[in-house]
Amino acid sequence: MSAAPCDAGPDVLTLGETMVALRGSGPLKLGGAMNVSVAGAESNVAIGLARLGHTVRWAGAVGDDEAGELVLRTLRAEGVDVTAVTRDPAAPTGLILFEPRLPEVTRVHYYRAGSAGSRLSPDAVPAAFAAPRPPRVLHLTGITPALGASARDACRRALRLAREHGSEVCLDVNFRSRLWSREEAAAELREWIPYVDVLIASDDELPLCLPENGPTDAPEKSLVDGGVREVVVKLGADGATAHTADAALHAPAREVRAVDAVGAGDAFVAGYLSALLDSTDVPTRLDRAVTTGAFAVASHGDWEGAPTRAELGLLGSGPGTVVR
Repeated sequence: MSAAPCDAGPDVLTLGETMVALRGSGPLKLGGAMNVSVAGAESNVAIGLARLGHTVRWAGAVGDDEAGELVLRTLRAEGVDVTAVTRDPAAPTGLILFEPRLPEVTRVHYYRAGSAGSRLSPDAVPAAFAAPRPPRVLHLTGITPALGASARDACRRALRLAREHGSEVCLDVNFRSRLWSREEAAAELREWIPYVDVLIASDDELPLCLPENGPTDAPEKSLVDGGVREVVVKLGADGATAHTADAALHAPAREVRAVDAVGAGDAFVAGYLSALLDSTDVPTRLDRAVTTGAFAVASHGDWEGAPTRAELGLLGSGPGTVVR
């Protein structure tokens, strides 16, 4: 399926860096073959949403190189609108290497300093909102502002435009210690919280979003009391909990045979936003999120195992089921 421009405005707009991804079969220092794909938290979410039938625009920057062509070709093939992407002739497309080191341990190596994605310009953001109607949801992660000053300013501009256009804002904290410190992340992200409607984070990431010197004993309540409509806490194998002004609701993880945990959080976000766009209640959002997350865990790759809407029910099938 090829992507067409979201002429009526996308359901979701997301922006960030997508890199060429190389996956080895063992220690990198031993060499060997590597599989080539693409990876990026925001584009993983975009692909997940597109497979579930939503219109999605990904705005980012790629180098004017063959790696950038691979990124764009892959996203187009998955039905993601890339008309707002910019090409940077002075910087390369970023690179990420995945190194499976133990059955349950994968090391990730980034080569994104000075990349096109890190140089995403704030001036490129208004074009991503330019449509007969604005996006219903702006989705950001805490990865993009960690890439550099220009990318950080692009996110800030996107937040302001979302408020001006009445778009809801979803933030997945997605803290990356190799990109910035917890102190740097907290200083930036706490400034974003007044714009955020849906906050998604692991329990150890929530303190990064709290006001400086604020109470830390009940971060979910503090954030909801501060104006965040939904605080969704990812708990890995223990499922997830959504906190609202009315209640705290929990959903257990779906049981699957885990083969690759990379990309599970992004798949979770795609499922939650999909159900939000469908105007379902919070329990249904959580159920779809843990379902799409389980598909990711049961598949190799960042986004390759993301389900279509028709496939969501497959996890209820018994062992050895053959669908004919």
